[in-house]
Amino acid sequence: MAALITGGARSGKSSFAERYAAKLAERGIYIATAAIGDDEMRERITRHREQREEGGFRWETVEETLKLAEQLDTLNQEADEAVRSGSKPPVVLVDCLTLWLTNTLLAYEHEPAGRLEQEVDRLVEAVAAYRHPLLLVTNEVGSGIVPAYPLGRTFRDAAGRMNRKMAEVCDRTFLVVSGIPVDLSRIAVSLDDL
Repeated sequence: MAALITGGARSGKSSFAERYAAKLAERGIYIATAAIGDDEMRERITRHREQREEGGFRWETVEETLKLAEQLDTLNQEADEAVRSGSKPPVVLVDCLTLWLTNTLLAYEHEPAGRLEQEVDRLVEAVAAYRHPLLLVTNEVGSGIVPAYPLGRTFRDAAGRMNRKMAEVCDRTFLVVSGIPVDLSRIAVSLDDL
């Protein structure tokens, strides 16, 4: 069961995802994709970790900035083993896909254009294959102005395509606006219904 949780910056996506996770399992694995690039980011990461620890839900934090698909494959196998042994698997929360995309874009910036898309497709496959509770936080970045520089436009377009692909393989998709989650899956319109 995978759910995609999207929204703007500081919309409440992560706190909704953490509360949702607590309803799905007794413990969780928090995959943090942020890379520490400066003191401000280090402070943010420390603050987020402290907030999770104070929340009362048991989190194990895994930092993974690039090899996210491989990490999900491994966790999927571990969760399968837990189920076989009679245990309930943890919920996995990835926060966030757009930071992972940024890291991946920068890592492969000088490689052929299709390389980024291959990495996104590999991640989509890993999410589609995941058989246990999985929550994916991402940013909705395409609603603003067109970036003035090529790398910014590449990122914006890649994020939009990634989010669309993820929504296709997830069971539910939520949009969080001003702290209010909206279940897009329940209000989506099918072309067949028109």
